[in-house]
Amino acid sequence: MQKTMYRRSHERHKLDGLSWLRAGVLGANDGIVSTSSLILGVAAAHAAHASIVLSGIAGLVAGAMSMAVGEYVSVHSQADSEAAALAQERSELETDPVGEGHELTEIYVHRGLDRPLARRVAQQLMAHDALAAHARDELGFSARSLARPLQAAVASAASFTAGAVLPLLVAALSSPSWLIPLTLVVSLACLFVLGAVSAAAAGAHVVTAALRVTVWSALAMGVTLGVGALVGTTTTG
Repeated sequence: MQKTMYRRSHERHKLDGLSWLRAGVLGANDGIVSTSSLILGVAAAHAAHASIVLSGIAGLVAGAMSMAVGEYVSVHSQADSEAAALAQERSELETDPVGEGHELTEIYVHRGLDRPLARRVAQQLMAHDALAAHARDELGFSARSLARPLQAAVASAASFTAGAVLPLLVAALSSPSWLIPLTLVVSLACLFVLGAVSAAAAGAHVVTAALRVTVWSALAMGVTLGVGALVGTTTTG
């Protein structure tokens, strides 16, 4: 009985690490959709095969760098805010440890503990690591949630590149007459699988999530394909 209770108390849920899963899926999805759309648009404008592949390579590099820079700047701003909040909390602990203890006690009272127990919990946690206790329970920070700009930038660029390589390889290896249909089919199939895998990992409904990703991505590709065909017709005409 005790063994069962121990396991349940350490049960891991599918929401653990879900933010990283979401970021990885978003990067790969963006890589597939943006690169395949670019390739389809250029192909629909009747460009040469070499120009289509070159456009895809340029889109891959530009998209990966854009993802990396955007993620780095965004997460670095978050890291700066977290560092400022921790510095303020550290200063308050040095100047008014008693008041900070009362503040932590009130947090636990509002979470459902009776006041004597909340006071004892606050005292013990502050004796162990006061800053960590306030960072976790007052500010909502933890070692796993603190922003890491460089890690986020590399992960975003890598996931985008992994997604963008798929339609680029299809375009590079297929003949001009089959380029558009093969790029469409392979890209949408990969997006369906990607949506299904991410939904399964998060415990969501697999088919619904996969279809949602596929349908909206098909719409994006269709619009770009139509614009490319229109521009190609206007230019040649």
